[in-house]
Amino acid sequence: MSPLRYELVFSDGTGATEDVVVVERTPFTGSGGHPVYADPTGIIRAEISDRDEVRILATGAHQEVSRQVRARALPDPEPEDPSASAA
Repeated sequence: MSPLRYELVFSDGTGATEDVVVVERTPFTGSGGHPVYADPTGIIRAEISDRDEVRILATGAHQEVSRQVRARALPDPEPEDPSASAA
Protein backbone atom coordinates (compact mmCIF):
# COMPACT_ATOMS: atom_id res chain seq x y z
CA MET A 1 0.00 0.00 0.00
CA SER A 2 1.18 3.53 -0.78
CA PRO A 3 2.04 5.94 2.02
CA LEU A 4 -0.66 8.44 2.98
CA ARG A 5 1.72 11.41 3.00
CA TYR A 6 4.93 12.55 1.35
CA GLU A 7 7.23 15.51 1.57
CA LEU A 8 7.98 16.88 -1.87
CA VAL A 9 11.40 18.51 -1.89
CA PHE A 10 11.81 21.10 -4.65
CA SER A 11 15.33 22.34 -5.34
CA ASP A 12 16.91 24.79 -7.73
CA GLY A 13 19.37 23.66 -10.38
CA THR A 14 22.30 23.91 -7.98
CA GLY A 15 20.60 22.09 -5.09
CA ALA A 16 21.41 25.05 -2.81
CA THR A 17 17.79 26.10 -2.26
CA GLU A 18 15.04 23.73 -1.16
CA ASP A 19 11.32 24.15 -0.56
CA VAL A 20 9.39 21.36 1.16
CA VAL A 21 5.65 20.78 0.72
CA VAL A 22 3.65 18.03 2.45
CA VAL A 23 1.12 16.28 0.22
CA GLU A 24 -1.55 13.70 1.08
CA ARG A 25 -2.96 10.88 -1.01
CA THR A 26 -6.17 11.67 -2.88
CA PRO A 27 -8.73 9.15 -4.18
CA PHE A 28 -7.41 9.73 -7.72
CA THR A 29 -4.82 7.92 -9.82
CA GLY A 30 -2.67 9.46 -12.52
CA SER A 31 -2.17 8.39 -16.11
CA GLY A 32 0.64 6.06 -14.97
CA GLY A 33 -1.77 4.25 -12.64
CA HIS A 34 -0.13 5.56 -9.46
CA PRO A 35 -1.81 7.51 -6.64
CA VAL A 36 -2.14 11.28 -6.94
CA TYR A 37 -1.13 13.37 -3.93
CA ALA A 38 -2.04 17.02 -3.28
CA ASP A 39 -1.18 19.77 -0.82
CA PRO A 40 -4.03 21.28 1.25
CA THR A 41 -4.57 24.08 -1.31
CA GLY A 42 -4.80 21.67 -4.25
CA ILE A 43 -2.28 23.77 -6.17
CA ILE A 44 0.49 21.20 -5.96
CA ARG A 45 -0.51 17.79 -7.26
CA ALA A 46 1.83 14.91 -8.01
CA GLU A 47 1.62 11.34 -9.15
CA ILE A 48 4.05 9.26 -7.08
CA SER A 49 5.03 5.71 -8.02
CA ASP A 50 5.77 2.83 -5.66
CA ARG A 51 9.47 3.61 -6.29
CA ASP A 52 8.99 7.25 -5.14
CA GLU A 53 9.25 8.58 -8.70
CA VAL A 54 7.46 11.93 -8.90
CA ARG A 55 5.52 13.44 -11.79
CA ILE A 56 4.18 16.91 -10.98
CA LEU A 57 0.75 17.53 -12.48
CA ALA A 58 -0.07 21.01 -13.79
CA THR A 59 -3.11 22.49 -12.06
CA GLY A 60 -3.35 25.80 -13.89
CA ALA A 61 -2.38 27.71 -16.99
CA HIS A 62 1.18 29.00 -17.17
CA GLN A 63 2.29 26.76 -14.29
CA GLU A 64 5.94 25.89 -14.69
CA VAL A 65 6.55 22.27 -13.69
CA SER A 66 9.73 21.75 -11.67
CA ARG A 67 12.09 19.03 -12.80
CA GLN A 68 14.13 19.09 -9.56
CA VAL A 69 11.76 17.39 -7.13
CA ARG A 70 12.03 14.28 -5.00
CA ALA A 71 9.60 12.55 -2.66
CA ARG A 72 10.21 11.44 0.91
CA ALA A 73 7.56 9.19 2.42
CA LEU A 74 6.28 10.30 5.81
CA PRO A 75 5.12 7.85 8.47
CA ASP A 76 1.38 7.34 8.51
CA PRO A 77 -0.30 9.07 11.45
CA GLU A 78 -1.27 6.84 14.35
CA PRO A 79 -5.00 6.08 14.41
CA GLU A 80 -6.76 7.83 17.26
CA ASP A 81 -7.79 5.70 20.21
CA PRO A 82 -11.60 5.93 20.35
CA SER A 83 -11.57 5.34 24.11
CA ALA A 84 -9.37 8.43 24.63
CA SER A 85 -12.20 10.82 23.65
CA ALA A 86 -14.62 9.13 26.06
CA ALA A 87 -12.50 10.05 29.09
